[in-house]
Amino acid sequence: MCGIFAYLNYLVEKDRRYIINTLLTGLSRLEYRGYDSLAVNGDKENEFLIFREVGKVAALRAKIESQSTLDMNKKFLSHTSMAHTRWATHGQPCEKNSHPHRSDPNNEFIVVHNGIITNYKELRTILEKNGYLFESDTDTECIAKLAKYIWDNHAKGSKPTFTTLVKAVCKELEGAFAIIVKSTHFPDEVIATRRGSPLLIGVKTQKKLKVDFVDVEFGGAEAPAAVAQPKGNSLLAPINPSHPPMQRSQSRAFLSDDGMPQPIEYFLASDPSAIVEHTKRVLYLEDGDIAHIDEGELHIHRLRRDDNMSTMRQIQTLEMELAEIMKGSFDHFMQKEIYEQPESVVNTMRGRVNFDTRTVTLGGLSTYLATIRRCRRIVFVACGTSYHSCIATRAIFEELTEIPISVELASDFLDRKTPIFRDDVCVFVSQSGETADTILALRYCLERGALCVGITNTVGSSISRETHCGVHINAGPEIGVASTKAYTSQFIALVMMALQLSEDRISKTERRNAIIDDLCRLPQVIKETLALDNELKQLSRESLVKQASLLIMGRGYQNATCLEGALKIKELSYMHSEGILAGELKHGPLALIDENMPVILIMTKDSLYPKVQSALQQVTARKGHPIIICNTNDSNIPDKYRTIRVPQLVDCLQGLITVIPLQLLSYHIAVARGVNVDFPRNLAKSVTVE
Repeated sequence: MCGIFAYLNYLVEKDRRYIINTLLTGLSRLEYRGYDSLAVNGDKENEFLIFREVGKVAALRAKIESQSTLDMNKKFLSHTSMAHTRWATHGQPCEKNSHPHRSDPNNEFIVVHNGIITNYKELRTILEKNGYLFESDTDTECIAKLAKYIWDNHAKGSKPTFTTLVKAVCKELEGAFAIIVKSTHFPDEVIATRRGSPLLIGVKTQKKLKVDFVDVEFGGAEAPAAVAQPKGNSLLAPINPSHPPMQRSQSRAFLSDDGMPQPIEYFLASDPSAIVEHTKRVLYLEDGDIAHIDEGELHIHRLRRDDNMSTMRQIQTLEMELAEIMKGSFDHFMQKEIYEQPESVVNTMRGRVNFDTRTVTLGGLSTYLATIRRCRRIVFVACGTSYHSCIATRAIFEELTEIPISVELASDFLDRKTPIFRDDVCVFVSQSGETADTILALRYCLERGALCVGITNTVGSSISRETHCGVHINAGPEIGVASTKAYTSQFIALVMMALQLSEDRISKTERRNAIIDDLCRLPQVIKETLALDNELKQLSRESLVKQASLLIMGRGYQNATCLEGALKIKELSYMHSEGILAGELKHGPLALIDENMPVILIMTKDSLYPKVQSALQQVTARKGHPIIICNTNDSNIPDKYRTIRVPQLVDCLQGLITVIPLQLLSYHIAVARGVNVDFPRNLAKSVTVE
């Protein structure tokens, strides 16, 4: 969704040019999330300079460079700055709705925010009645105005601390958010907090850290509500100024060997890809954490005391490399990620599949294997592409484990309040590990006592932390909004999970061995399929780029490929496309078939091959001209049909190969139509709101 990036330096001299360039580079790593804005310190004391622009980072950079009065060489020994890239939810994409949002023309409080405040209308109504004028259409602005309201309603001699103030603000907010707050009342200090949206802090020091953790600090009694509901004609009840401030810990968070504060830089971001080029030492904030950075010290407070929450936040080391988030010689991130699949599938299997002994070991599940094997049913919950990976592997799960399988879209799962029991196993699949609907479904299942398993690509994400166990798919960073390599890695991770669960079933040994043998062949087979790229580029330009609609048909294991291929074409080229189960052709979709309707039919050699042949006859009988994705060794298809021939694998893995031509077709159609492949309109990489 939206992206947040902030930079703080303490006792590390940097000029404004370096600071602004750092912010812009951070935004460029999050550029797939929206359009851009930033705030830096001004030349005067307690002055903030805010720059906003609708569009990409390059437009914002050009706007800043055009400011002739801006002294780019001014140096700061200590400085706080923040930037934001927006994916519009409340208010049109325009300059007035860009972040940071401010409390007043004097910028007493400025805020950047990722997420949605669901009660912003009520807050805005109350604040407007109290004389606070709004400048934008966003839900974020009420956060800044609320902070000023609380500040103004404290007695002059007993103003709250920054952490107490932000804690009071957060208690009034409903919804999901990650927030960074700056204030003229607390110069060179920053507060960062999260609930339901990701936020992490990178730490960079000249000397080695004396400790690799931060203690969580708890205050005394809970702060009273900042905004009370009006009774009758009464105005808002002012906050009680007698609430004691949170207690700061007696020790500094980070010290040098001599016990003195050391020069330090902090990088705050929604995604590790924005931090990795500066430091690999990061700390992930938990829901309800309030991080306060002041004079080089990082202190973490809790919004509420939680006996089940650890009182320590560990500094972790990022494993990604800068080269992984750069395009290199490719034209687009999506193209790069499609071509990375021979390596990404190996990384998913590395250390887990022993091809010599034909065994699978997923260490993250080892403690819970017995529990999963004796469960009543397995419920898969996901959204979008992750949902399709569950559909793709449902049949092999049922075949190998003989456990009933249910696959649910997370939003519908919550809407129905689906019954979940203690002997259910619920598997949550998400590339980012931060998908809002999937996280809410996870918490719903945790409350009902089910064993919860996470399948995610992001170490330290909410799903990886909140589930009982899980599997990291290890696909590497995926920048393009349209998921490609994460889909194939999720597919393999779920197949490996089914293989491990079925290892005690002797009757399934032959089937398991065949699957493991073809997993070994997979990287080479993907390379052979990628060699079709030029052929697919020509096909897309000759037959598909000018079409208004496209139908993709298949059945059995290929149903998920149809759904995923149709989604890719919709996402990237803005062409209407639909994935159709070939067995349902006579129940409505056949009415769409004529000589002008483009059709792609997936017809690979498996047990359902004769039934798909029947679907082919139905299409051609209505003057359709299908493009057939088939196996290279299939000699039964007449030459009159245009074919895309791919290598053959065991049926349950064939979808890993047939999806690649559809990924490449969607890419080439989008390029030919002149649309932005990596950043499709109206979409975001990580959907962190419902």
